[in-house]
Formats: sequence, C-alpha cells, structure tokens
Amino acid sequence: MFESLKKKFSRTSDKLEEELKEEAQQENNLDPDEKPQKKRSFFSFGRKKEEPKEEETTGQLALESGEDNSGEEVEESSLLSEETIDSEEITKDEPEEEKKSFFSFGRKKKEGSLEEEADDESAEETEDGSEEESGDKKSFFSFGRKKSEDDEESSGGFFSFIREKTISEKHVEDTLWELEMGLLEGDVAMEVASEVVDSVKQNLVGKKIKRSNDITEYTFNALRDAVAEIIDIPGKNMTEMIEEKKAQGEPLVVMFVGINGTGKTTTIGKLANYYLKKGYTPVIAASDTFRAGAIEQVNYHADNVGVKLIKHQKGSDPAAVAYDAIEHARAQGKELVLIDTAGRMQTNTNLMDEMKKIKRVANPDLVIFVGDALTGNDATEQAVKFNDAIDVDGVILTKADADSKGGASLSIGYVIKKPILFLGMGQGYDDIMEYDAQWMLNQLFSEDEEEVSESE
Repeated sequence: MFESLKKKFSRTSDKLEEELKEEAQQENNLDPDEKPQKKRSFFSFGRKKEEPKEEETTGQLALESGEDNSGEEVEESSLLSEETIDSEEITKDEPEEEKKSFFSFGRKKKEGSLEEEADDESAEETEDGSEEESGDKKSFFSFGRKKSEDDEESSGGFFSFIREKTISEKHVEDTLWELEMGLLEGDVAMEVASEVVDSVKQNLVGKKIKRSNDITEYTFNALRDAVAEIIDIPGKNMTEMIEEKKAQGEPLVVMFVGINGTGKTTTIGKLANYYLKKGYTPVIAASDTFRAGAIEQVNYHADNVGVKLIKHQKGSDPAAVAYDAIEHARAQGKELVLIDTAGRMQTNTNLMDEMKKIKRVANPDLVIFVGDALTGNDATEQAVKFNDAIDVDGVILTKADADSKGGASLSIGYVIKKPILFLGMGQGYDDIMEYDAQWMLNQLFSEDEEEVSESE
C-alpha cells in the first residue's frame, strides 16, 4: 500500500542530503578521514530495535574482557573470528597445501577446520615480492550471493562534516517544494500537502547535524510527526456506540451515503457480517428505491451474510423503508440498523434533498460517507459536498488495499474534520478492518508488509 507516498517521503530525505553535501563540498567541510560506516536507509529508522539475547551478550562481554566463563584468560587464537582467520596472511614457511579444484569453492566448509579456511585465503604478491592480505577478494561464486540487510544499508553515501552544520530555510526550500508537488501529484489535498510541508519545515530548520545519517533520521521523524497529526482525527467508535445504545434498549441506526460505484452496498454487507461475528444482530434497510437493481443487490448481500432485509417496492418512499427497519429492530431486540441509500452525485440537488428527508425521518446516530480510495481527490471533494449537505459523522474508504497513491487516505478525514471509521481491504465479506491511525502510520513508514506486521 501507498508505495507512491513512501517513495516521495524517502526522496525528500535524499534531496536534502544532496543539498547539504553539495554545500559542504564547496565549503571543504566534508571529513576525508571518516571511517566507513553503515548508511541507514530512510525507513530503517522506523524499525524496532531487537534486544540482544542474553547468551550473545554474555559471550560478547567475555570476548571484550579477554576471559572465558571460567574467568581464565582466553588465548588470542581462540578470539579470532572467522573473518579474521580468513584474512590472515599465509606465509611461505607453511607446508604447501593441495591445490583445490575449480568446483571445490562451492563446497560447504566444516566448522572448526582452520586448514580448510586457510586454503581459501588468496594472497597477492606486490612488486617487491612480498605478499599482501587479500581478504576482500571475492570468490567466483560469491557474486551470486544475496546481499544482507547490513550490506545494503552500508552501501554508498555515508559522510560526515568537519564542522557541524545547521539546517536552514535555504537548505529545505527546494526540497520541500518538490515534496509538496509530489504530494499533490499523489492526489493529496492542497491544504493537507501545505500542512505537511509547513510542519516538516518547522521541525527541520535549526537542527544541527554532523553526519548524513542525522539528516535521514531528522527527515524521517519530521515527516512521520507531520503525517501522524494529519491522519489521527478523533471521533466516535461504532462498536462502543452500539453498546451505549444497547444499554438504552435502542438499536444503533447508521445511514450510508455516497455516489454510485464506490462499493457502498457491498460495504454494508461487510459491516453486517463484521458485527454478526461480534455477536450482534444487524438488520438492513433497502432505502435505495430508485433502482430495482439496487434492491436486488442489497438483498443478495443480506442473504449471503444471513441478516434480515427490510425492503419495499421500487419507487416507494425510501424514508418509509428506513423507518420500518428501525421499528423492526426495536421490536426484535436487534442492536444495529444499516440503511442503504441511493448513490447520487453530490451535485444532484433533488436527490440530495431526498437524502436529507431520510435523515430527518430515521434520525440516524451515524451518517457515514463511503468513498473509493482509488479516486483520490475526487473522493475528498465528494466527502466535502456530502458533509456540507448532510453533515456526515465519519468515513469508510473502500479499495484501500489497492491504493498505491494514498491521497484519499491521507486527506479525507483531515479536510472534513471527521474520522475514518473502516477500511475496505478486499472483495470478501471479511475484508474490512476498523481504522487505526497507528497502523496507517506503520504502513506509510515501513519498508514492507513484514515490518508492518512485526511492529504491531
């Protein structure tokens, strides 16, 4: 999810790093004596640090102190690591070993075999005939090995400054302009893009840096903090509201609005299934009476999940259908009423007026706008129009699992100041999840799905 946004965030860090490095080169402020260190990737700052195992820690302390567990001094040869052994120089005084065949380099070494490890050592002769260490020389088959995470992080670009630098407005000006343009291209709303850029600028300017990893870390934290403020809109929890209404002996009445094709009716089926599995008994009202096909569609979902559907004939009063569904829930002791309404464009005044009538009659506890995450800015604009017309209480975004841009997910709640309640994550009835801002943040600032699951 949200690959486009993640790339833009990472590029912001790279761009700022390039800007500062270029200036440091002009000032002769790069440290030429800096020893090579790992260059951390942008998203690595979001990883949870693993605590070393007790056995490893004890072993490390023993190595550092030069003593084994019994307190006796450990011989120098026993402290040599495999890499150290591999890199030791083999002198000419040692007996000549049997020459290894070409394919012998693919064999797995036996543990503890110092002689075989020494055989793998290749020494290069200098012009004066002396031998040099060649531990860095790669064998033929080593080029096919997959790089480890540490290798990838340590590759390229680490630098440090001789004199500490302070990030100024001129350093971030071009970088943040590029970020803002990138966010707008990713269907992030204008006011959201501006808010993110302003927040990042405020957090970065004045920061003192010594190494390139400092730049990456500060940029990561500034972006993460900015996005965290954007996506965490406080609001009502639907499950808690059901319990509150249940205590009063009343059903929770939820009305769904949105345009055609966003997955509104399917979402109602998913929510009915979701709360049925939680032990509640929902009932669905087929208040989209403008199309006969709409009644058939919601009836199909109700049958599939096993909940009661209240319906009238095509062309009947949709408000009357909603009213009958609420009365049925009260009479049968059901806890949840889900009201389907006709999909309509926000510019259709007559249909919007009809929707207002349903709201007056049904007096719903929640009005939920259902938007398609893949439509980006269109979904945000639709939410604004529906909110102006009927005052929605929350949002459900469908097709969030297929959203690579992430514009709607980042923008819609912030723009209308109403929370996202659920996310549609697939085509099955179980493919819906309650929205969690921390989960969303992990999605945006983790390298892959495995890291997201580990952080939860």
